[in-house]
Amino acid sequence: MSTSSELIARSNRLGADPRNTNYAGGNTSAKGTDTDPVTGTDVELLWVKGSGGDLGTLKESGLAVLRLDRLRSLVDVYPGIEREDEMVAAFDYCLHGRGGAAPSIDTAMHGLVEAPHVDHLHPDAGIALATAADGPELTKECFGDRVLWVPWRRPGFQLGLDIAAVQRANPQAIGVILGGHGITAWGATSEECEANSLAIISTAAAFLASRGKASPFGATVAPALEVAERRARAAELMPLLRGLASTDRTQVGHFRDDDVVLDFVGSAEMSRLAALGTSCPDHFLRTKVRPMVLETGGGSPDSIRELHATYRDEYAAYYQRNAAPDSPAMRGADPAIVLVPGVGMFSFGANKQTARVAGEFYVNAINVMRGAESVSSYAPIDEAEKFRIEYWALEEAKLRRMPKPKPLATRVALVTGGGSGIGRAIALRLAAEGACVVVADRDAAAAGAVATEIGGPDVAVAVTADVTDGAAVAAAMREAVLAFGGVDLVVNNAGLSISKPLLETTEADWDRQHDVMAKGSFLVAREAARVMVEQGLGGDIVYISSKNSVFAGPNNVAYGATKADQAHQVRLLAAELGEYGIRVNGINPDGVVRGSGIFASGWGAQRAAVYGVPEEELGAFYAKRTILKREVLPEHVANAVFVLTAGELSHTTGLHIPVDAGVAAAFLR
Repeated sequence: MSTSSELIARSNRLGADPRNTNYAGGNTSAKGTDTDPVTGTDVELLWVKGSGGDLGTLKESGLAVLRLDRLRSLVDVYPGIEREDEMVAAFDYCLHGRGGAAPSIDTAMHGLVEAPHVDHLHPDAGIALATAADGPELTKECFGDRVLWVPWRRPGFQLGLDIAAVQRANPQAIGVILGGHGITAWGATSEECEANSLAIISTAAAFLASRGKASPFGATVAPALEVAERRARAAELMPLLRGLASTDRTQVGHFRDDDVVLDFVGSAEMSRLAALGTSCPDHFLRTKVRPMVLETGGGSPDSIRELHATYRDEYAAYYQRNAAPDSPAMRGADPAIVLVPGVGMFSFGANKQTARVAGEFYVNAINVMRGAESVSSYAPIDEAEKFRIEYWALEEAKLRRMPKPKPLATRVALVTGGGSGIGRAIALRLAAEGACVVVADRDAAAAGAVATEIGGPDVAVAVTADVTDGAAVAAAMREAVLAFGGVDLVVNNAGLSISKPLLETTEADWDRQHDVMAKGSFLVAREAARVMVEQGLGGDIVYISSKNSVFAGPNNVAYGATKADQAHQVRLLAAELGEYGIRVNGINPDGVVRGSGIFASGWGAQRAAVYGVPEEELGAFYAKRTILKREVLPEHVANAVFVLTAGELSHTTGLHIPVDAGVAAAFLR
């Protein structure tokens, strides 16, 4: 196995276990030789995880590859701690060939430590010792002289020099505890390095378990609500919280109410510890300097708004206290983490993964606080140091390198009838444009298949919903809110059709079609509007109506009448909801045969019989009678939904867009 392959395998094993390190946290390296293609001679190289990667999913492309001799020569030109950020740019001059991924700030640590293999990790147990008030003494008690203490220093070239000096002076040592931060371990082989990392983590965990007190967070003062009540309350709170957390820029939400969260938020010591903030740089870069804490159960909307205003004022004051003339501008004053005693934790981010990971990092912080409090007292790095990292020029540069968001990024879409046909096409298109998608369908398996096709729970979830049932619609909306934080874009697409002459149309035929499309659209729009109004972020409601809403076709009274009902709902709701920034528009498709769930369920055969053509030729028949002579597919309807909701038509509401390849009799007047 090559040096790089061996490193990737070790990294993946370490990163797969959350006890070892957090998502995208830590870095690993290996030193070895390779042939220089220019000289044909051996050259010493460093392979190290690059900036922004994740150990658990690391691939070859995620490694930075540097010339070890050039990297170590940087010691001779190091200008000192006040200018150590300049050294990151110097790493580019040490790259071997194309160099792979961008070198991270921790590259110096890996290159300067004189061991062939190095791991830098953020295990909860290790950080608990690193953030304990008497961390140096506890480290000595736990490890003797096999693991040494390195005082807090911001990640960078000087920290690399510090760790290298400790390693040289202590040949018996297998690693260090980095004050306020994490651990670093080394070894002569990849196996030895991994074993040393795991030994440090397991030894620290065993020490905390044997020496720590049983209830470091104190008594439970806010017991968790019962599951059903808790989830209902969370769904009630989430739209308001998401709207507040989106004051500066729109966010996606995530909710957790597992035992580790509920134990912390309900404890007597929660408020004190939460106010201290997190410590490990990876933690507070994603969770912000501290969370917003609500009263038990959340409190009233007015009290929540007041707490949010206070949080923003305090964050702005934190920025003003610590900002230097050359600091980056304040990025936003809204919380990333909201703690609610009795209910759980809400986390927010620019996408679902970011929101979820922020919550995971705060759980890491809870574990760290528990460990530190069990053997000592929790003492994170001070505010000024936190600010230096949060508003580090290198972090700012990393943010500027991020790709431009897609048009529907941060938007949460719910598509009814999303398990097949037009609904599936719409769900796929909205997800491709950056939206989080809730695929709603009464066929749970079909909805689940589409959500899986899109990419799984960080981008799409499935909910089972019979749109004729108000309680089921409300439950589906609650699931959407808990999955992504709210709803911004709803597509009323669920439908069916029965083609019969008037005298053959039964009351059951009439009721079924009106229940699904007229009543169902009303129920979905009503529940969506409740969420959108509470969020205060505006929104889009799109009705998939039909050419038949304005065109009187034969043997079609029940379907045409209910589509006309939907079409007028668009106008009525556009007029009513505009004051909340909610736009309501409609799409009138026609002749969508291929890929259509309605046509596949019998409607195609019925319409083919009406027009006297074979069913397999129905799509071509519809195309021939259009102005453009083109067949309409589900993807064309999805295109229209995207155009209506992507932002370019921000001043358009109450509109119906024909997607019928041109049917003059259905032109809108």
